[in-house]
Amino acid sequence: MPVAISGGSRIRTNTPAENAYNALMQSNQNIATRQLRLSTGKRINSASDDVAGYITSRSLSARNASLKTAANAVGEGKNVTAIAGDALDQIQGLLNDIKTNTATASSGALGTDEKVALAKGSYRLAQQIQFITDATAFGGKQLLQGSYTGAWTVGFYANNKLLSIGVDLSTSNKDFNLTGSLSTNDFNLNATSDALSATGGVTKNFAGVVGLSLESLNSVSTSDLGVFSVDNISTTLTSLATAIDNVNKVASYLGGVDIRLSSQENLLSSQITNYNAAISRISDADVATEQLDLVKSQFLQQASVISLTQANQAPQQFLRLFQ
Repeated sequence: MPVAISGGSRIRTNTPAENAYNALMQSNQNIATRQLRLSTGKRINSASDDVAGYITSRSLSARNASLKTAANAVGEGKNVTAIAGDALDQIQGLLNDIKTNTATASSGALGTDEKVALAKGSYRLAQQIQFITDATAFGGKQLLQGSYTGAWTVGFYANNKLLSIGVDLSTSNKDFNLTGSLSTNDFNLNATSDALSATGGVTKNFAGVVGLSLESLNSVSTSDLGVFSVDNISTTLTSLATAIDNVNKVASYLGGVDIRLSSQENLLSSQITNYNAAISRISDADVATEQLDLVKSQFLQQASVISLTQANQAPQQFLRLFQ
């Protein structure tokens, strides 16, 4: 703290001038600091500005960067659920059309030729189902052929342990809760977890229904109605109904995962915003305050220059004593 010392009539040590010079240096430093903060927009430009604030803001910035990465990962997870879910919706619609054709073929009013035509038309729909199953992919991996699993880091504990959300479309996933215990005639309909597993050609063991081969639709002929025969068509309808139900269960599973991902996306968005606000409060400059301090320091700078000039003239007054 400067002390007002006049120095009396001593000319070897000009204390008032030194005080004015020190005040001038302090004003210059304050001006430089304010100008730096205003030009960068940051209150903390180096660790020396605020040691504790520097550490805290850097730590928050690092975590915020991780959260932004997690938010991108959530987006990838939602892409997978959206792609797979849309494909399942398409498959469900095609299965409904096949089931409708099968129900129509069960009518005794239709002749053999009409039933064969319905079976062949249904087989074309089955081929499209196979195409959708084969073509539904993400990141170079097939999603609906019974082996896909994926997990995304969507958050972090305080100790940086990873938080993940996974999508399991493999045949071993019991969360599908597929329908089971059906067995009659040419079909063994005991449901397994073979959700849309392709074994070549048109899907066999389709949608968790063991023994349900949509390839059988192509075998229907005027000489052998096969799955459209009077003896088998009831089983065919039951098989298709079970398959539709199982496809819907897989879609429901994906819907549940998507809800979690959407919730996590909203959470991360809020956390990123709050972290940005916290970082801003610690490290960003208050422009209005800095501008006011700059004006004050500039005023003190000018006053210090005037005081220094006046203090340097004092020794000249005492030199007149020798004249």
